[in-house]
Amino acid sequence: MELAYIPSPSSGVLYLGPVPLRGYAFCIIIGVFVAVWLGNKRWIARGGRAGTVADIAVWAVPFGLVGGRLYHVITDYQLYFSEGRDWVDAFKIWEGGLGIWGAIALGALGAWIGCRRRGIPLPAYADAIAPGIALAQAIGRWGNWFNQELYGRATDLPWAVEITSSSDGRMPGTYHPTFLYESLWCIGVALLVIWADRRFTLGHGRAFALYVAGYCTGRFWIEYMRVDEAHHILGLRLNNWTALLVFLLAVLYIVLSARKRPGREAVVEPGAPDGDAAAADGKKTDGDAAGAADASDEDAKPDAATDTDAPEKPGKPEKPGKPGKPGKPGKLEKAEKSGEPEAAEEPEGSKDGAGSAKQG
Repeated sequence: MELAYIPSPSSGVLYLGPVPLRGYAFCIIIGVFVAVWLGNKRWIARGGRAGTVADIAVWAVPFGLVGGRLYHVITDYQLYFSEGRDWVDAFKIWEGGLGIWGAIALGALGAWIGCRRRGIPLPAYADAIAPGIALAQAIGRWGNWFNQELYGRATDLPWAVEITSSSDGRMPGTYHPTFLYESLWCIGVALLVIWADRRFTLGHGRAFALYVAGYCTGRFWIEYMRVDEAHHILGLRLNNWTALLVFLLAVLYIVLSARKRPGREAVVEPGAPDGDAAAADGKKTDGDAAGAADASDEDAKPDAATDTDAPEKPGKPEKPGKPGKPGKPGKLEKAEKSGEPEAAEEPEGSKDGAGSAKQG
């Protein structure tokens, strides 16, 4: 009875005429585009400008590729500098071999340079792109499938991956597809960060730290299943110790950051249009709510100058004019004789005319 399994491609390279299209590089490129696309959407929702994520990625991606390759070459130096090996192979990045720890470390340095040039806080940028990085890793891991690498112990499970190559110490057979396990785990981490960010309004780098902690948790047990050559310390692979240490640092950062700088950044990009995640959902910020309350209170107060319904105070009764002395005209008669028209009595309510015009 033939076992079910995931077949490996016979070759990791497709040729478009004379141009080689390598599956590993193709997966990395797709992952970068997905990370930038999702990061851009999240950045705009936080109040940033469209295109800023891509501009900073121009710095972060090359630094990340160099860092990932350096980490791999340094920790697996025997693959390139031992007897019978060609050190030139250390530059053949398309053949696989990128360490995520080095990629994140130097990628963060590149992002910091890009953010500094734009006057943007790095933690806010990191929060925006965190789920995208996890998805990029999920896609990039399929490059290991094209290269028939990073598999686990032998197994006859229906989802085992078939290894057909016998180069570089490989033994043909069916093995745990650790590349698939890590890909699915990274998708779960991306969804976790998106949910937690909406639920708890994470800011100041805490969403990125959650991604790091979540990834390290999965990487620890997945790394434990791998059988490829690696350095061991106290019975554990080097990457197990790295995952454990980075996990503890990420959790510590979340705790300390939440105490020192709770909440989320009000402004993530100087000069960008107003708006953040709350505004994007149609919610008012606390400041807007307070301003609206103040405005409603002011509107509710009666305006003494414009309120036409206010009862008028009764005026004092006019004193009757003194009658003129015999032979001398009174004041009224003087006015008639002078020919000056008597001032018309101001109609009742004219004092409120200005107020009525205001309300109209």
